[in-house]
Amino acid sequence: MKTFGIAGYSGMGKTTLLERLVPEISARGLVVSLIKHSHKDIDIDRPGKDSYRLRESGCKEVLLLGNQRWALMHELREQAEPSLDYLLDRMQHCDLVLVEGFKGGDFPKLEVWRAEPGKPTLWPEWPGIVALASDAPLPPGTPAPPALLPLADIAAITDFVLARATPR
Repeated sequence: MKTFGIAGYSGMGKTTLLERLVPEISARGLVVSLIKHSHKDIDIDRPGKDSYRLRESGCKEVLLLGNQRWALMHELREQAEPSLDYLLDRMQHCDLVLVEGFKGGDFPKLEVWRAEPGKPTLWPEWPGIVALASDAPLPPGTPAPPALLPLADIAAITDFVLARATPR
């Protein structure tokens, strides 16, 4: 299993890139999984459903199985967020795990940066950024990144990700 990160501020297009990147990697015969880290409270369950009610009643974990998928929900209940390594240990074997978020983690990442939201790059302040993918020139005064890829060139981004992904 190898890992590679996609980083960037909210609204930069990380998910849009991933929606295009995953099928390209899969078309090359690789099995891809994803870990997405959010700083928001998330809830994949709906109030009123049995699984929601049982989770809210105090269950530490609820595993929900349906005809097409299963999901394991684990309640932190005031515990610290687990590390990326802890989460990777729980993933089923695959060829590549793409990691969205965990900006501070020291593993290789591609930063998605677009001028439109008006934010600076994470590069060079955040660890692990080995390239930027952009649809515009970088802001004046931004140090040159190790690599700068056109955001629209999914084949080139895929080549780069696969070449720089690190084994676990």
